[in-house]
Amino acid sequence: MSFAASVLTLYPEMFPGALGLSLAGRALEAGTWSLEAVQIRDFATDRHRTVDDTPAGGGAGMVMRADVLARAIDHASPRGDPRPRLLMSPRGKPLTQAKVRELAAGPGVVILCGRFEGVDQRVIEARGLEEVSVGDFILSGGEPAALVLLDAVVRLLPGVMGNERSGEEESFENGLLEHPHYTRPQEFEGRQIPDVLISGNHGRIAAWRRAEAERLTQERRPDLLASAQAAPERAAIANKGAARRDKPPK
Repeated sequence: MSFAASVLTLYPEMFPGALGLSLAGRALEAGTWSLEAVQIRDFATDRHRTVDDTPAGGGAGMVMRADVLARAIDHASPRGDPRPRLLMSPRGKPLTQAKVRELAAGPGVVILCGRFEGVDQRVIEARGLEEVSVGDFILSGGEPAALVLLDAVVRLLPGVMGNERSGEEESFENGLLEHPHYTRPQEFEGRQIPDVLISGNHGRIAAWRRAEAERLTQERRPDLLASAQAAPERAAIANKGAARRDKPPK
């Protein structure tokens, strides 16, 4: 069964967009995954196809209505649909490579693209939407964020990347940023390829790449190192707690 993505949006013409090209586009044509873009306005009930209203309590902007969104979600994801329901939102949990791999291993995803000031909280709760963020910045809507998420997921589907190892040695896969890359020509504007990379010594090359990855991560994303170092400690604490719970009473 292929990976099935349903995107609820006010701008279905934005899809597949870049996802119709390159790796994702070829996989879409091959049936490795499918994409359904659902127009939210089709589930409005008035002649103006209204999907938003003024915020309760006052304030600027408009809020997407719970009733309209609920009908759209129920259409795209009826009862029994095993796919997770996501809401692209700047207040959501940060999208990580671990989350991307989790989604890629599943049957697909249903994505709601917010617009205006946001989405009525009641539909988030009533339809079990998981809020996901692609960064600490604001976009004009959830569509670009949905494209980013889907691109990250689709490239990990079986058979999409020519070399499966490519996905195992990238930034974030092992808690580090990726090492620098080089290719021909040997010399470029006075800059040489590091000697170790043309030495043929695979052990030295692997050690160099690891050291460079650690150096770059320390310089640019020390938070990743802190998380990687804390992970074994958290696992050890969790294991100790589980052992205590499993220990039979005396």
